[in-house]
Amino acid sequence: MEPENKNRKKASKVVGHALTHLFIIALGLLMIYPIVWMIISSFKPNNMIFSDPGIIPKAVTIKNYISGWEGYAGTTFGRFFLNSFLICAGAVIGNLVSCTMAAYAFARLKFLGRGFWFAVMMLTLMLPGHVTIVPRYILFNLFGWVGSFLPIIVPKFLATDAFFIFLLVQFIRSLPKELDEAAIIDGCGKFGVFIRIIVPLSTPALVTTALFTFLWTWDDFFNQLLFLTNPSIFSVSRALRTFVGDAGAVANWGGALAMGTLSMIPAFILFFSLQKYFVQGITTTGIKG
Repeated sequence: MEPENKNRKKASKVVGHALTHLFIIALGLLMIYPIVWMIISSFKPNNMIFSDPGIIPKAVTIKNYISGWEGYAGTTFGRFFLNSFLICAGAVIGNLVSCTMAAYAFARLKFLGRGFWFAVMMLTLMLPGHVTIVPRYILFNLFGWVGSFLPIIVPKFLATDAFFIFLLVQFIRSLPKELDEAAIIDGCGKFGVFIRIIVPLSTPALVTTALFTFLWTWDDFFNQLLFLTNPSIFSVSRALRTFVGDAGAVANWGGALAMGTLSMIPAFILFFSLQKYFVQGITTTGIKG
């Protein structure tokens, strides 16, 4: 009887695992289908994108990429991609510098009101970003920054992304304080400990911060729609909006899908090349030393 029960349990586990994997695979295919459809449709003639909505195209063309790359108002998508890379590079550098310094202060330094200011910082995580749109626009307009990259890049150097500060604080707290004490004994000051000990050991969390910052800035549409008013400084996400007419109609679906496909490539390359550090940074930020 016991061997039979064990066999039944094993069989039920196998069936359960098989059903779970089938469900995950089906869910994954369902989620990836729109992306696959977009990529395949970008190679279809413009008049066949919706008349032939299947996965296997009846005709293939690269004219959509040629027409889409021509861009808008005399500016090609090559310029738009360069603008996006410049914006993302500035945002990544700003967050890495400012958020790391703020996190180090909250995690290691003792100063008056540290707990209060950390709580205030955490409260900003619950504040919807759209609440600050109007005051930010008024402020940046007074500075004369509207129509430039500054409204998107400069705030990153002021540690405005509380999520990354919290992420880095949790990671730094997981590092042994004995390392700081040993460095201080050897003659390091607070800044020396930060540069020589904390920053090198925080590489997984810093990579996670850089990756998220890049992805969120690259995919950001609302802020770029609001502040980038000149076609010569449009980002990729802002430039994709130019395919939509005033009445909400898209005249060149093929070009829109082709440029949308190209816009995904940098994010995919960056994510999969840094996936190891990304997973390590996420899994270790919840551990406290």
